[in-house]
Amino acid sequence: MPRETVIIECTEARKENKSPSRYMTTRNPRKQTEKVEKMKYNPALKRRTLHREIKK
Repeated sequence: MPRETVIIECTEARKENKSPSRYMTTRNPRKQTEKVEKMKYNPALKRRTLHREIKK
């Protein structure tokens, strides 16, 4: 089973009425069954924020 591509989106930008940043990343579905969460930079907010996996 190959790695699958997922899209992660900023969780804090929508609360502040700014555009959410999105990143693409991969995960191994056998080892990581829960949704992906990573700290990434959001240029609209000019800081690092939590990004969570969204549905395709």
